[in-house]
Amino acid sequence: MNSMLIKPSILKGTITPPPSKSLSHRAIICASLCNDGQESCIDNVILSDDIEATIYGMKQLGAKIEMIQNGNNIYSLHIKGNNNQIIKNANINCRESGSTLRFLIPIALILSETSTFIGQGKLTERPLDIYYKIFDQYNIKYKNTNGKLPLYIHGNLQDGIYELSGKVSSQFISGLLFALPLLHKDSVIKITDKLESIGYVDLTLDILKKFNVIIDNYNYKEFIIHENSQYNSINYTVESDFSQAAFFLTAKQIGNNINCVGLNNNSLQGDKEIIHIIEKFNSLKDDEILIDASQIPDLVPILTVLGALKNNITTKIINAERLRIKESDRLKAIATEMNKLGANIIELEDGLLIKGQSTLKGNAKVNSWNDHRIAMSLAIAATKCQEEIILENYTAVNKSYPQFWDDYKSLGGAIIELNLGK
Repeated sequence: MNSMLIKPSILKGTITPPPSKSLSHRAIICASLCNDGQESCIDNVILSDDIEATIYGMKQLGAKIEMIQNGNNIYSLHIKGNNNQIIKNANINCRESGSTLRFLIPIALILSETSTFIGQGKLTERPLDIYYKIFDQYNIKYKNTNGKLPLYIHGNLQDGIYELSGKVSSQFISGLLFALPLLHKDSVIKITDKLESIGYVDLTLDILKKFNVIIDNYNYKEFIIHENSQYNSINYTVESDFSQAAFFLTAKQIGNNINCVGLNNNSLQGDKEIIHIIEKFNSLKDDEILIDASQIPDLVPILTVLGALKNNITTKIINAERLRIKESDRLKAIATEMNKLGANIIELEDGLLIKGQSTLKGNAKVNSWNDHRIAMSLAIAATKCQEEIILENYTAVNKSYPQFWDDYKSLGGAIIELNLGK
């Protein structure tokens, strides 16, 4: 098992967060669905494990994608669509990327006669019931292994009315939003209750618009997708990621000297909310704060670190139950590992109750649970430990931010990789 020794240290310097993983997925997919004979150029892309999964998935569905390195592990992607050719059989390895899996399933039902989806880790058991109901409704043949990947699908996505709960992952909604414009009749997505993770749906709608696909949005209750919408090729630069910036913004809040630059203040990224939450902590007039995580689930691990290191403040995180079916059970993972470091966190059914303090003890072996956001959160927490820690499965960061440890070290983070070569 790969392990890393992290010594307490103050992080100092200026950091530009990596490009948004959420926007990179979406731009790659949209560019791959363009059939105007032109080429799209997607600039400022990091080839994390998740992004590589989407690239190779779209290649399996007929897109031509050339990756050109521009230096410092940043790539430009030159992408041409598959020219409306139907693939006989697509074999798509989603690795551990839930976005790749849920975004590409509806697309594969249009661009491929038969498709096979495989994955690794927790992804193999991430729920797909929303799609299974659609498959049953439209007589799409499918087969899985006791509800887990591999998933085999054969059939065609059809125009129609699709009813989905707003409490499920927005990835299902985005997947349909990408695919349905390719059909020859109008379709409707109806949300049967309150839509959570609106920010992620906004990102999808906005990037579709950039590629010339206009979706009528009726207050997030109903989405009208028009027939034969034409994806048009564009040049697009991926902006910096607020989800990843949150780690460094939090590091600054708990006593590190970091300047985070290059963020788009007008971004539609839902995780831009980290700015407002930090402001809320800084302007508290009492000793309690309530955080509703329904729209910002990915921020919960690092917000747990922030709450744990706000002395004499009680932080309650609610509406976060969906985190139990992410790359790990993130509520259990972050509570368990932070408590090993000396934090005071109580796990709730749908959230966390955190009693803040000024420092953590450290002197513990913690594990990322093979979850990139847990690994990075624990690295930030280590800067406020009194003693060193050992982090197991530290390479989980490769899922979204493969340069994290290089950036951490460049800011003065004291790390030593252990078990090299094993």
